Amino acid sequence: MVFNTKKTQIERLDPDNIPNHVAIIMDGNGRWAKRRHLPRIAGHKKGMDTVKTITIAASKLGVKVLTLYAFSTENWKRPTDEVNYLMSLPTTFFSNFVPDLIKNNVSVKVMGYVDQLPPATQKAVRDAVEQTKDCTGMVLNFALNYGSRAEITTAVKEIAQEVATGNLAATEINDQTIDQHLMTNFLGDLADPDVLIRSSGEERISNFLLWQIAYSELIFTDTYWPDFTAELFANLIIEYQGRHRRFGGLDPDKKE
Repeated sequence: MVFNTKKTQIERLDPDNIPNHVAIIMDGNGRWAKRRHLPRIAGHKKGMDTVKTITIAASKLGVKVLTLYAFSTENWKRPTDEVNYLMSLPTTFFSNFVPDLIKNNVSVKVMGYVDQLPPATQKAVRDAVEQTKDCTGMVLNFALNYGSRAEITTAVKEIAQEVATGNLAATEINDQTIDQHLMTNFLGDLADPDVLIRSSGEERISNFLLWQIAYSELIFTDTYWPDFTAELFANLIIEYQGRHRRFGGLDPDKKE
């Protein structure tokens, strides 16, 4: 679905059907760089510029939570030089972008095993969280050193401990119990994404928010993350608005 102008896109957007929570698997940085005969880190650098563009675009559209898959628990397997560069990005990114985030009333949150990151990376993300804590608009939520299987395993261990200590009966465990022990629990009713977007043409979930996306709409685009634009993001939101979410029930209009 392609539109010629920003005006056309905005006119087609339904302001009453903007997804509250958008999650994005930012994929394709390395392939973007390879096609241009550049080192992979050049793709990651350009990808950070795209994060800024899409963050502001999402905020202006009225998205309440934007969760970005920045670094997975499996990404440590990449070459050491690339991992080291990725770990250095938050310092540069936040030092330049925090003023714009505050200007746009966007708060930063981070979920994942942050305590396993290098000290300088930990400081950069925690400083950004602290500096934007009074912002009351959109939440920019980074999944950093995050993996959904690890998240669920940790949640199960915590629940098992509560049962073992007598603070929780096994029969009392339900969906809400698990929700409360996942890393998205701070988002409350907004914890589950309305739509999950993946760039670069790959069509898999890659261990991202496996519990939370049970009823999310999934949208895959061939565009590499560094080539993402505000216009493309608007197009994908329009595609989302054309979906009919039934959450396992019947379409109230069609009754089928």
